[in-house]
Amino acid sequence: MKAEARARANIALVKYWGKADDGPLNIPAVGSISITLDALWSDTEVQFDGSLAADELTLNGQNRPEQLDRVRRCLDLLRARAGVDHAARVTSRNNFPTGAGLASSASGYAALTTAAARALNLTLSRRELSVVARQGSGSAARSIFGGFVEMRAGTRPDGSDSYAEPLMAAGKWPLELVVAVTAREEKQVSSRAGMTRSAATSPYFPAWVAGSPPDLRQAREAIAKKDFESLADVAERNCLGMHGAALAARPPLLYWNAATIACLEAVRRLRRSAVPVFFTIDAGPQLKAVCAPGSSATVREALADVPGVVDVLESDLGPGAEAG
Repeated sequence: MKAEARARANIALVKYWGKADDGPLNIPAVGSISITLDALWSDTEVQFDGSLAADELTLNGQNRPEQLDRVRRCLDLLRARAGVDHAARVTSRNNFPTGAGLASSASGYAALTTAAARALNLTLSRRELSVVARQGSGSAARSIFGGFVEMRAGTRPDGSDSYAEPLMAAGKWPLELVVAVTAREEKQVSSRAGMTRSAATSPYFPAWVAGSPPDLRQAREAIAKKDFESLADVAERNCLGMHGAALAARPPLLYWNAATIACLEAVRRLRRSAVPVFFTIDAGPQLKAVCAPGSSATVREALADVPGVVDVLESDLGPGAEAG
């Protein structure tokens, strides 16, 4: 009863920030639209073993018992479907910085769900896998799919209509991504804790939620038409709106550092000089530059020159989660 899976990180262009259900169902307060990245991935092996006394998790070679509650939530859902009660040994590795604002939880829980379902010999649709992965990490629901993906927040109290679905295959609009890594360590306030604080204390949070539907519509239409300028407009506005809500929380949430802001300004300069690129930043200090096809080399060179950038990663759009 063992299987492996690889799932890739995704970067939200229209953000998910805040929860309608902050309990076990982990239902997002708003929908989101993302792109799945080929070069940033998690490899996860799951083995169910009747001799184990309890579930175990090793991440990047280290035991991580503090994350077992979320891992167990996904495993329990799948064990119940399979009629199996064995504990599991989970071994996972990321090929990029973990917990640093690069969506390692998205790729990790998508890989976990995919591997565990295969190990239990369950035949689940990608939508069903998405619902399970969401309960480990909200953004993991999107990493089940490749290319351009939309996450629907849903309205049902049981979360059954809160799932991701594909919008466009990666090859139909092959955007490129350049990531300016400005810090490798795990962030001090997790995304989940930051969302909870923002929803509870930020006076701007209701406006953030109200602004999500029109942003989703604009992004959906921009992707369908391959309208780079319209996608850039909504992605940057939505990004800054999310961080505005976080900045107004009590105490304030500032995920950026000086290099993050310098990278943002570098992207703006590039666009003023007619390079087709726009920025987005999640709950962390890393800036993601989304480029039209053929522009990533120019963008990489510019971001690598920014003081405080410790690494620059590049990626094409990639496929969804895959069982080995």
